Amino acid sequence: MATMTDVARCAGVSVATVSHVLNGTRPVLPHTRQAVLDAVEELGYTPNTLARSLVTSRTRSIGLAVSAISNPYFTEILQGVEAAALEQGYSLLIADPHDDPGHERKVVQLLHERRVEGMIVAPSSRPRELLAYLGRHRVPAVFLDRVVEGAGEDGPPFDQVCAENTEPTARLVAHLAGRGHRRIALVAGRPGFSTTAERITGYRHGLAGAGLPFDARLLVHGDSESAGAERATGDLFSLGAPPTALVTGNNAMTIGALRALRARGLSVPGDIALCCFDDFAWADLFSPRLTAIAQPSRDIGARAVRVLLDRLAAPDRPARTERLSCSFVHRTSCGCPDPQDPSEPPGPPERSAQSP
Repeated sequence: MATMTDVARCAGVSVATVSHVLNGTRPVLPHTRQAVLDAVEELGYTPNTLARSLVTSRTRSIGLAVSAISNPYFTEILQGVEAAALEQGYSLLIADPHDDPGHERKVVQLLHERRVEGMIVAPSSRPRELLAYLGRHRVPAVFLDRVVEGAGEDGPPFDQVCAENTEPTARLVAHLAGRGHRRIALVAGRPGFSTTAERITGYRHGLAGAGLPFDARLLVHGDSESAGAERATGDLFSLGAPPTALVTGNNAMTIGALRALRARGLSVPGDIALCCFDDFAWADLFSPRLTAIAQPSRDIGARAVRVLLDRLAAPDRPARTERLSCSFVHRTSCGCPDPQDPSEPPGPPERSAQSP
């Protein structure tokens, strides 16, 4: 294997100059920099990152702890994190906490022991052990997707990056109310997640804005997973007066709700209208096509990396929480005619329904 000394000899420069070019630690004249890069290419030199980290105490690696990596939403976030990290010269170590507070604490410790420079974490619903570990070891961290109230109040600051949840959910409810629905149900996520609480708030705001009363029986929890949503949707249709429209709190729960509706021989939107939080790649392939709130998943991941690198550059700056806007993707599961099909006759006009 070629060494840094070989590169220096080939380029006609000192080993220190090669180091400055490869590590970006000092400006180098353009022609000298190019000579070094040409020598690297000619010799096939590969830097020894382990040795470099021992000397500099920097690994240029980021730890990412997110649950349900098989979930398309988190998969897209991961892609955004990976692309942004690679662009900045950082590698990524990934772990799945399984939304379990004890396991979450273990995987974060394992990432820390591998000397990652900072972490991006989608916290569980009970992140007390996580906060204690990160605070005790002063690990630079950004919380992703879910907001942790009070994070950093008694220790080092923690930044947070997530999507807007309240207004987009209210918009789904207002849209269904505008279609004439009076009994609109919500299949909400796991209690304890900030995303669940904020989407419930949006649901209630949407009802209030449309002049509809809140009925606690129409709010059920699907625990953010398909099987839980299937059970919860079944509960809704055991009511004496079941809903005529349904909002699901994430993409996994949308699948579970659709399974429950199919098992009961109910069609969408003929028997019940459906809108969902989370768009995903095949939502446009369902029949009917799913009306959804699309989160900027990749942008959330990329933004989390930039916020973490800002934290590494300025460890004592105040913490910040950044929220990214979502978009309303209008399709046909809500009962509207297909916006992409000009041959469809126009549906009934939406009634006025204000969202907060």
